[in-house]
Amino acid sequence: MYFKIILKHLLLPAFILFFLTASSQFCFKQQTGRSAGIAVYNQDKSQYSNPWAGGMNSCQFGEIDLNLDGIKDLFVFDRNGDRIMTFLNGGTAGEIDYSYAPEYRDKFPELTKWVELVDYNMDGKADIFTYSQGYAGIIVYKNISDTELKFELEVYPYITSYQGGGYVNILTTDVDYPGLSDIDNDGDLDIVTFWGFGSFVEYHQNQSMEKYGIPDSLDFIQVSDCWGHFAENEESNKLYLDTCVGGGLSLSPQGLKNGKNRHTGSTFLLQDLNNDGLKDLLLGDVDYPNLIQLINGGTTVEANIISYDTLFPSYDHTVDLFSMPVAAYIDVDNDNVKELIVSPFDPSPVTSENFTSIWFYDNSGSDSNPVFELIKDNFLQEDMIDLGAGAYPVFYDYNNDGLTDLFVSNFGYYIYSHYKPGMLLESIYWSDIALFENTGTAGNPSFEFVTRDYAGLYKAKIRGIYPTFGDIDGDGDADMIIGYEEGDLWFYENIAGQEAIPEYAEPVKNYQGINVGFFSTPQLFDLNEDGLLDLVIGERKGNLNYYENTGTAASPVFTFVTDSLGKVNVTDNSVSYYGYSTPRFFKDQQGNIKLIVGSEQGKVFYFEDIQGNLEGAFTESDDLYALINDEPFEIEKGLRTAAAIGDLNNDGWLDLITGNYSGGLNYYEGVEKPDVFGVEESGNLKEIIRIYPNPANDQIRVDIPNIKEQCGFIIFDITGNPVENGSITPIKSVIDISHLPDGIYVIRLSDNIIGNIGYRRFVKMR
Repeated sequence: MYFKIILKHLLLPAFILFFLTASSQFCFKQQTGRSAGIAVYNQDKSQYSNPWAGGMNSCQFGEIDLNLDGIKDLFVFDRNGDRIMTFLNGGTAGEIDYSYAPEYRDKFPELTKWVELVDYNMDGKADIFTYSQGYAGIIVYKNISDTELKFELEVYPYITSYQGGGYVNILTTDVDYPGLSDIDNDGDLDIVTFWGFGSFVEYHQNQSMEKYGIPDSLDFIQVSDCWGHFAENEESNKLYLDTCVGGGLSLSPQGLKNGKNRHTGSTFLLQDLNNDGLKDLLLGDVDYPNLIQLINGGTTVEANIISYDTLFPSYDHTVDLFSMPVAAYIDVDNDNVKELIVSPFDPSPVTSENFTSIWFYDNSGSDSNPVFELIKDNFLQEDMIDLGAGAYPVFYDYNNDGLTDLFVSNFGYYIYSHYKPGMLLESIYWSDIALFENTGTAGNPSFEFVTRDYAGLYKAKIRGIYPTFGDIDGDGDADMIIGYEEGDLWFYENIAGQEAIPEYAEPVKNYQGINVGFFSTPQLFDLNEDGLLDLVIGERKGNLNYYENTGTAASPVFTFVTDSLGKVNVTDNSVSYYGYSTPRFFKDQQGNIKLIVGSEQGKVFYFEDIQGNLEGAFTESDDLYALINDEPFEIEKGLRTAAAIGDLNNDGWLDLITGNYSGGLNYYEGVEKPDVFGVEESGNLKEIIRIYPNPANDQIRVDIPNIKEQCGFIIFDITGNPVENGSITPIKSVIDISHLPDGIYVIRLSDNIIGNIGYRRFVKMR
């Protein structure tokens, strides 16, 4: 039953009596905002198994039991945006059987630059070793999972080692991936890493077994500043054997120069590769595409590298992956033998391979005597939408069938790398637009990949393409405008006619002389609601440029108005000097103009108060989730985000797709808001939830005696829209409602232990 209610002070008491006593068996639809979502198919009609996983660029891999079912699942960390990706392992013997499970991502602490999962205390649970931001060291989170995945901070701000007469930080930069392994085979975890000036490797021996007889401590002493007796050249990745350190300076062999040490930037994987019980080394180096295999011919007490292979694995397909490959050794196909996964580690977003950047080598040998064979160069990437570097989604029905299609442009696909004078690495990228046609129905959409070279833009050999569509010449079909790295616009007139598949004339470059600097991201939108499409353009500086259409429907003239539309600037100087704003204006279900803006920092900003306020400041809101869901959820960020929003399945609720610099997309399905007239006052602790006063004026107090810790709340109005959210504690249980209009509301209470606690109605009246 639907009620149309007009709240009047004279009528309120009787209605309150009805509302507070009425109930039904309705309950809220529970969703996190994430969804397996719309099916996506490749050109060969095969379905992507994890289409909305978000893409992969420069990744590190680890094994961990996410759902505590005894099967090792997969953890992936992409340093392009510090993205955490979690995949559940179905456990099918001899098969790669992973399903994207983003619900476990939030179980991990905030991580940055690099991550290694290692069980240092041998309790069967993978712990976290990661970069200590600001300290150039290693911090540790201990896995304390019981009934769910949990971590606690064990070492902060960095691991220390006894060296030079005292305990000091084990120096590890954000471009070095240290070796964590039981090097001396005594049962505890040791560490090797290049010393601060490069060239030589430090060995920090864990004293846990020596001092305590158990491996649960992280107590280190530096026992060597020349582990393996080898060195790297300071100007290249050339190696020198039988070389060591004396008096803190290198003993210079031929080619290793006095007084200079090589730059930092290396990756380590310590593993017995020839079944002799000694830890060998796979070494990656900044600016180079290969892994070097170094064979240890020493002892567990003192390593000695006796040979190396720069073409590893020289008996199969040599690793050739720009830049600075990092290797993981884990069992990914459930055959009880570990395989090799290799990906770039270079921190630069404009250096590495990004489209086929996850190499999978099967192991036909054993863990300690592996035989590797390259099986694929797009491990997991083949199962998801991955378009290289950058993913900028745009909705547009290109074939006029009434179904919304999906266009995704990018920063660029990796083409090749070369060395400039001075051995400086430069990589080439070319951008394009991918088309995913909606081949489903109005109520059940599905996307099919058509091309990643829409309109033949690949041949333009430019970077950072960003398209927008609209009929700006008044002939009834939609034209296309693109922005790109150089900051100007290219206009593509659609000459195919109203009902035909678009066909574009040669582009008009430097369209109308508009140039916003760098990385123009245009959107055609009737912002002043005069019936003509205007232009709003984001850019690298993070602001929004507004060009009003002062022409006619058949002959547009885009006139500059301001470069600070809405006073919006999404730059966060603590992250980057730039903002890379990607605007998307849209109308909500009530016809109100709203704005979302992607950014360099990864946040998707949401703005309101736009209509009639084009000369003022738009209002930033944290309630973007309220357009999609009935409870807050976190949007997966990444780096250089962009977003598209619209009702894809015609259910009356907006859906959201976000893209990031890893080249992939995340999908958030809009869900029906709760009908608060049908909400039953219920919950696990129904009898002890108390809200007073009720009715209330400017605040309410919530009492839940059995809840000892923080409790989350969401307040809904009578239409089911969330109007307020936050948290309360047993000490601070007062909620300010002074800003809410008079009316009837429902508050939902939940916590991390019980989950949904229950619902209570209350009335706000002055």
